[in-house]
Amino acid sequence: MTRKLTMVIGGAVCSALLGIGSTAYAAQDQGSNEIEGSGGFTHAEGTNSGVLNANVSYGYFFTPNWEAGVRQTLSYNFNNSQTDDTWQASTVPFVNYQFHGLSADDRFQPFVGAFLGATYNDNDTTGTIGPQLGVKYFVNDSTYVVARYSYEWLFNDITLGDSGPFGDSKSSGNHAVNFGLGYTWK
Repeated sequence: MTRKLTMVIGGAVCSALLGIGSTAYAAQDQGSNEIEGSGGFTHAEGTNSGVLNANVSYGYFFTPNWEAGVRQTLSYNFNNSQTDDTWQASTVPFVNYQFHGLSADDRFQPFVGAFLGATYNDNDTTGTIGPQLGVKYFVNDSTYVVARYSYEWLFNDITLGDSGPFGDSKSSGNHAVNFGLGYTWK
């Protein structure tokens, strides 16, 4: 009896997560809202350092394809053995373009975008800018799973000159990957 109940519950959970048996249409339109929670990791290029992070974001659709929003991140930095571990937070406004019409009922939605914001901790504040891309998969008409990749350049100031718009203050950057869940409503 216990094994049978476990199989029934497991099947129900899998069906809910995969959207089996439910009608899905992911048609955000002008005025739709979105909230998303995700977690992920980064690895600083050329080092043995990394970061675990948690994100929450809010987005608003100005058209069915164009979304603007803000993402708040809290991160814990695992450094190589030469320095102490640290925390940092980021507040990052973003703009994304959602691609529609690539799957039945728009369940599968790739997106591309860009962000510009601030990264800070109790000792320092710096700017961050970069591109992002990802994919949303809607499990029903309002809930989706998301995978997102972004490349983060960090900078202290923006100056125009021979060395580019970030002067000599830019870092090599970070690769950031996040996985999460989101919800849309109008």
